[in-house]
Amino acid sequence: MLAMLLLFASAAFGGVPPAECVALSGRAGANVWERAKAPELGHYCDLLASGSAKLANPAHIAADVVEIAEQAEAAVPGRAAPLVLLGRALARLGKYPEAVRAFTEAKARDSSALEDPPALLAWARVLAYTGRTTEARALYRALLPRAASLTLPERGVAYVGAGMLAMEVGPAGVEEGVAILREARKNSQDVVQRVASLALALALDRSGEQAEARMILAERPHENAPALVVDPAAIEAMGPLASVERTALVALALEATDPLAARSSWSTYLDGPGGEGPWADHARQHLGVRPGARRKR
Repeated sequence: MLAMLLLFASAAFGGVPPAECVALSGRAGANVWERAKAPELGHYCDLLASGSAKLANPAHIAADVVEIAEQAEAAVPGRAAPLVLLGRALARLGKYPEAVRAFTEAKARDSSALEDPPALLAWARVLAYTGRTTEARALYRALLPRAASLTLPERGVAYVGAGMLAMEVGPAGVEEGVAILREARKNSQDVVQRVASLALALALDRSGEQAEARMILAERPHENAPALVVDPAAIEAMGPLASVERTALVALALEATDPLAARSSWSTYLDGPGGEGPWADHARQHLGVRPGARRKR
């Protein structure tokens, strides 16, 4: 049973189970005798494999994985892997401060605990959600060259989230954002791929490449952009910047088909946090307002 679970969960473990479980996984000549000598370790590894397999399913509700991680910690205390599993489950549940504590303790136990791509992605997202965006961008830069080992849904989330964070820097980060979001379109599907296309068009428009931005927007109709950007999968992919940037995405998407709605969305963007951010002047330009000027209400 253990070997089958570990194979099913290989993507979640970054292809390698925790070191303490390798000998029991069948990858180092394990046999029934090995499990019999350390029954608590076998139970511990079963728990980790089960929890990781559950997290490999994007639709899985992770509350039970929290309990599984706690059971693994009780079975073999002091190891990093249960805390990594716990942190990933808490991140899935949106409990970001608690996830920070779990990941921080995991790194204290083992400095390499968060190097596997799924853990690195979860850690980067948690840092972004807790305002540590500089650290999050650095982790994304370490993650993306290894993103091929993530599942396709995870890759989409990784690339879109990284691209949005790069744009948050302002003009100094938009070139990096464009490069990342080009990859996001190749490494995503369905809703996330459509969001990646909109985000790439926005990044190109902000970088001065309006012609290419219009070409991307013309590839498919975007009248449903207002519904698209509030889809749970879209919000998951955009990460903490969803609430700020989705009105800019909608505004740009609707300019060709519904100019009045587009202007309303640009106004909403400027009335919210976007009005104080690095792309406020870009939004004002779309409204025909000179940079730095206040709009008449």
